[in-house]
Amino acid sequence: MTAHARLTTGFTARTTAAEILDGVDLTGRRMIVTGGASGIGVETVRALAGAGAEVTVAVRDPDRAAGLVEEFVGDAARGSVRSAALDLADLSSVDAFVEAWDGPLDALVANAGIMALPTRQLSAQGWELQLATNYLGHFALAVGLRDNLRAAGAARVVLVSSGAHLSAPFDAADPHFERRPYDRWTAYGQSKTADVLLAVGITRRWAADGITANALNPGYIHTKLQRHLDDDTMRALGGMDEAGNLLVPDYYKTPARGASTTVLLAASPLLDGIGGRYFVDNQEMEVVPGGPDASDGVADHAVDPAAADELWAYAEKALAER
Repeated sequence: MTAHARLTTGFTARTTAAEILDGVDLTGRRMIVTGGASGIGVETVRALAGAGAEVTVAVRDPDRAAGLVEEFVGDAARGSVRSAALDLADLSSVDAFVEAWDGPLDALVANAGIMALPTRQLSAQGWELQLATNYLGHFALAVGLRDNLRAAGAARVVLVSSGAHLSAPFDAADPHFERRPYDRWTAYGQSKTADVLLAVGITRRWAADGITANALNPGYIHTKLQRHLDDDTMRALGGMDEAGNLLVPDYYKTPARGASTTVLLAASPLLDGIGGRYFVDNQEMEVVPGGPDASDGVADHAVDPAAADELWAYAEKALAER
């Protein structure tokens, strides 16, 4: 990657999503948050709409966002929230969502995801389900909405990744575990590496259209993302005691704090014109060698321009062959 000065902010891991946008007016901005009906997605929507944006919650079951939509009804001092159906693991659903979208789009927040499926599962297109949901569905969505992003003049794409990317490069030779043994964490990690590479790829290709993209790790938060984890794994992560009660160690965040870096990348003026980078706790991370011993930063395999180009070509081919 081209060397650049790392972006630092005055925000911290304890900053909430709403605090990121204190004094920021998003009136007239149109944004999409995938998976915005639960977890950090809800707090992302609340912060963006609270600052005046018109936010669409894109979720498999729009009824799950009904309460969130209702929160903003009749409040002229804030923005608005609506919901729309989107199943990222089914490209016909992605196509329908794109077809229904009309007009400019200021920010696409790729927040939806699944983690650590215990067995290998496939999407409607025959793709490993974590890669299909976390990456390929979002790739198809972003590509489908490119003209809408361009029409906004200065649009952003935000990819919610994970520290799990550090030890799992994208395996272009066997992305769907057809030959290698399936491992839930390797599958999850490579899907999150793909998300960071997508941020690099979008910025490299679309910056001339006024479109930039960045990725982030939100940190440890108790959400439905952990629904596939067994109790032993939850204990290893420090989130459960021996009796099965959830714990909240100091390094865990509330959903409102967990959403702050997402909101920073989606709407803070500090990110104007900046793309292809990876953030944690509202700070840009340094590039480090990836591998099993990596524990901080962003892996070199996730921000390599050549790897981003290779992945882009793979995704385009996969979509063309569906």
